[in-house]
Amino acid sequence: MLRLKSMFCILQSLLFIVSSFSVYDSNFKRWVDRAAFDLTGQTDIEFEKITAGELAVSENERKLCRDWYENNILTAVSPAYDFTVGGKPLRKNLSDWNIEIGEEGAKGEKYRGGKTAVITLAHKKSDLRAEVEATIYEENATCEWTVYITNNGNSDSPVIKNFYAADCDIKTGTADVYFSKGSEPAADDFELIKSPVCPTAMVFNGNGGRSESALPYLNLSGRNFGVVTANGWTGQWYTSIKQIPGGVRLKQKQEFFDAYLTAGEKVRSPLVSMTFYEGNPLKGFNTFRKWENDCVYPENTGILNCTGFCNEFDTRTADELISSINDMTDSLCEATDYLWMDAGWYEKDDGWYAGVGTWKPDPKRFPDGLKPVSDAAKARGMGLLLWYEPHRCCKGTEVYEYCKQREGWLIEQSDEVNTINFANDDACDYITRVVSDSLKENGIGLYRQDYNFQPLSQWQSADKTLYGGRTGITENHYVENCYRFLDALAEDNPGLIIDNCASGGKHLDLEMSRRSVPLWRTDYNCADSQGVNKPDCCEASQVCTYGLSFWFPVTGTGFSIPGEYADRSVLCACESRVGYEDIRECFLKNYFPLDYGAMSTDKYHAVQFGDENGGAALIYRRENVSSESYILKLNGLDEGRTYTLKDYDNPDVSFTLSGRELMETGIEINTGNSQKAFIMTY
Repeated sequence: MLRLKSMFCILQSLLFIVSSFSVYDSNFKRWVDRAAFDLTGQTDIEFEKITAGELAVSENERKLCRDWYENNILTAVSPAYDFTVGGKPLRKNLSDWNIEIGEEGAKGEKYRGGKTAVITLAHKKSDLRAEVEATIYEENATCEWTVYITNNGNSDSPVIKNFYAADCDIKTGTADVYFSKGSEPAADDFELIKSPVCPTAMVFNGNGGRSESALPYLNLSGRNFGVVTANGWTGQWYTSIKQIPGGVRLKQKQEFFDAYLTAGEKVRSPLVSMTFYEGNPLKGFNTFRKWENDCVYPENTGILNCTGFCNEFDTRTADELISSINDMTDSLCEATDYLWMDAGWYEKDDGWYAGVGTWKPDPKRFPDGLKPVSDAAKARGMGLLLWYEPHRCCKGTEVYEYCKQREGWLIEQSDEVNTINFANDDACDYITRVVSDSLKENGIGLYRQDYNFQPLSQWQSADKTLYGGRTGITENHYVENCYRFLDALAEDNPGLIIDNCASGGKHLDLEMSRRSVPLWRTDYNCADSQGVNKPDCCEASQVCTYGLSFWFPVTGTGFSIPGEYADRSVLCACESRVGYEDIRECFLKNYFPLDYGAMSTDKYHAVQFGDENGGAALIYRRENVSSESYILKLNGLDEGRTYTLKDYDNPDVSFTLSGRELMETGIEINTGNSQKAFIMTY
């Protein structure tokens, strides 16, 4: 068995090598990556029960985090990050640097719930200066850090390469890794995979600058303890792990970087976080989810209803849209937070995709802009959500023509895919003003950002044509300015909510979670031009919720399939349908997978959201399931407390059991002999 495992690990390593030489925005790379994952991974994962008391972060877990943080981040001896300057690695040449460990600031001074310190490293042989911004969230047993390097001199710096945000050993003992697929899009987008950590390197990375093969999140479940680690980099991120004696070696970075810095230039690493836990991997997932809720998400994050209002094929005028708003029932308006107005609101000649780059409402349909529409929505208690794709511009559009006249502001590729060079500060400032002014002029309360292309090849082209062949410099400045752009929009438009979309959920990293929520997590749910969805969208949405919920309390989705089963298949915190607000609130609590049906129509699929005080379980009896009953066993309860379990559709039907009974014995639910989605609240 051990020999077979070793063979699989070697084959997996060879596939990862093939992947590294594949075209990075290709279907072939996605196929190779998934073939590598399948060699050692399993998706039919069973989790042990965990009580409410076991879910609470312990003092020992806080100490694990604090000790690791002090020994690997707040240190001048063996830092967890590394980079090479002039051919000399930092960690092997610490004597070349003057290192100062700053004091921790007050809790919440920089980030909610966290204490932040800055470690300063001054290079003795050049004018390079590195700063590590590090934050510990002791209540959540979590720490995070980012490395910044600045050239404070008047001439070019030595070359920086092997710029690892994390290059460290974690003494977990022998470990398994849990990770999720990315978004192709496919029916099994975000499916969770469990694999032993191999002694050969397991590589996870972006595909052309977006997360298509895997998400940048790992749960390393070891014999000694576990760590959930996340990568914050909205570009070509890279993570590798391998089993070593006593633990796991972790490496995280921007995948390609090999560049000197010009005078005054500054670059950064990805953001890396680590959440420490002991025992059941479900504790790691839920500790991480709670940290996101407590400390990462924008403070206005919560459940949302964004009712579909105007899609990319809509041709209605302002008067017609206002009439539609006025015709809405009072109950629908009361349940709706935002009316969803997607692509195609600007002037366009050949479909929504071809008109991107003139961020002004179509003057024929909207002679007075969209403000009359947003005012009509506001009068009925709703806001307006509006779609933008600020990074791309088509030839002939206003943004294209303006940027084309300015050197270095545009990275051209084709008639419809030309990239505004966010790496250029002036270009970033320009598009920030354009979009922010548009939001204000049109009365927009929810900014929907899309990103419908793989940018890596354009970044690499600009490295050669604009930045002297310095590998990765375009991507580095581009990604940092993407964050600056979103921060400026939020500052200029108080209360603004930002939706994170990139052909669905291909930008789901930690830095984006700090600024936005994903309201459209997969393009697999897109209908065709006739409004018809794929026949297995219900099961695919259930799989999507199952996989993403390990990492994200807040996601959104929707489709046009009618009926109760469909309504309950897309249940999540943020929806394009009204209703189930009481159930959707539970998504912000703990998450417990109960039965994974994958895409099989002859298997039950069940999940639970809640805590020891209350929650809900969703049980999907799929079309071809043969059994007419299901044994529901809950998780995460207080064993000694008494719970009342109710059928959401028949509240008079209830069961009273102890937490222990509900977790160990459970109750039998009569599911009948046809497709149905059951909701049981407790």
